[in-house]
Amino acid sequence: MSDDLHPHAHLFPVKHPAWAADATIYEVNIRQYTSEGTLRAFAEHLPRLAAMGVSIVWLMPIHPIGEVSRKGTRGSQYAVQDYFGVNPEFGTLDDLRQLVQQAHRLGLRVLLDWVANHTSWDNPLVHEHPDWYQRDAQGQLVPPVPDWTDVVALDYRQPELRRYMTEALLYWVREADIDGYRCDVAGLVPTSFWNDARRALDQVKPVFMLAEWDELYPSGGLTWDNFDGDTKLLEQAFDMTFGLRLHYLLDHIAEGKAQLADIDAYLAAERAKYPSTVYLMHFTSNHDVNSWDGTEYERLGPLALLFAVLTVLLPGMPLVYSGQEAALNRRLAFFDPDPIDWQDYPLQDFYTRLLQFKRRHPALRNGDPLSRFRRLPSSSESLYAFVREKEGRAVLCVVNSSAEPLSLPIEVGPWTDVFNEVQVTAGELAVPAHGWRVLEKVA
Repeated sequence: MSDDLHPHAHLFPVKHPAWAADATIYEVNIRQYTSEGTLRAFAEHLPRLAAMGVSIVWLMPIHPIGEVSRKGTRGSQYAVQDYFGVNPEFGTLDDLRQLVQQAHRLGLRVLLDWVANHTSWDNPLVHEHPDWYQRDAQGQLVPPVPDWTDVVALDYRQPELRRYMTEALLYWVREADIDGYRCDVAGLVPTSFWNDARRALDQVKPVFMLAEWDELYPSGGLTWDNFDGDTKLLEQAFDMTFGLRLHYLLDHIAEGKAQLADIDAYLAAERAKYPSTVYLMHFTSNHDVNSWDGTEYERLGPLALLFAVLTVLLPGMPLVYSGQEAALNRRLAFFDPDPIDWQDYPLQDFYTRLLQFKRRHPALRNGDPLSRFRRLPSSSESLYAFVREKEGRAVLCVVNSSAEPLSLPIEVGPWTDVFNEVQVTAGELAVPAHGWRVLEKVA
């Protein structure tokens, strides 16, 4: 569906920063990234990530962590004790400033993870502004979710809270020159707050805003045939939300509960709900998925890398989580130090080829209404193939979920294989078991 014909295109006026058009995003778990667990130690990896094709670095929360009702030895990074401070475990404000400056020199942008919905029990706001918090019928503070026992929920009916939180968001843009935010459980905070905050932030500099939410897959659950989610977060406040529905669909395919062809229904639902200028983020892992649901190898088995290919080449912005380029096959502890074993980065080349290809190919740009997606027919339900085209340039992606090699007839090229740089003309394209072929049409 053309954006000119999309019935709701006028409702999505968010202007994405120009640098986001070819961007990919990388989530950084500072605590687990190095043995030191500091901003300064992580910064040494920035040149490697830039070379890998990463454009946006998302830092998990960097603020001091509450001690009251703390989980584990170090607590959750999402139990914020001070919105204007840097967790001394991670370093100092100057360390953050230097990290951002180095990232900018390398052409990278930096997002901070922002927890607007709740604070730790010992955040000074609890005593200084007790009316800013939600309470039960007995007048007791309450967590936003029963098992989030280390945090208490804020009440955005209070105008002063909204002003305070907006000033806190502005502080880090002004003081550290960050480029935007990833906003935790954004749908639990009123959209009107986010709309106002985005306008205030953009007056300082154009920012990029990522909502941890998926309006195609609301928190209350969604059947495969029910797509009536709320799209308000993406209308004025956010550039991108999580593609949770695709994430869960890939899990279901790996479990045998869905087929590759069901991706077509997902894409149709996405296009019916949003114009193509809207960004959705696709991934096979992140900090929550890795720690609580399992690694991509636990959940997806032999399809883990195949699905990583899809998350990069389907329409949307791909996310890589800390350690995926190391083939991390371990659930990282959430509340305690648990450094990643990088093992000489065995998947660095895999991700570099994918992310750099996405960055340079015009048909793969984010939110581009002129890029055409075309599904290719196949005689096997284990094959999923598509072409993305723009201005005579094309990308062909074929994945094979079966344990047997398969083949697919392809149209005349010539094509070049992105992974082995071998030229392919036409005929039957061999696709290895649990494998993929990514081809670029040679002009």
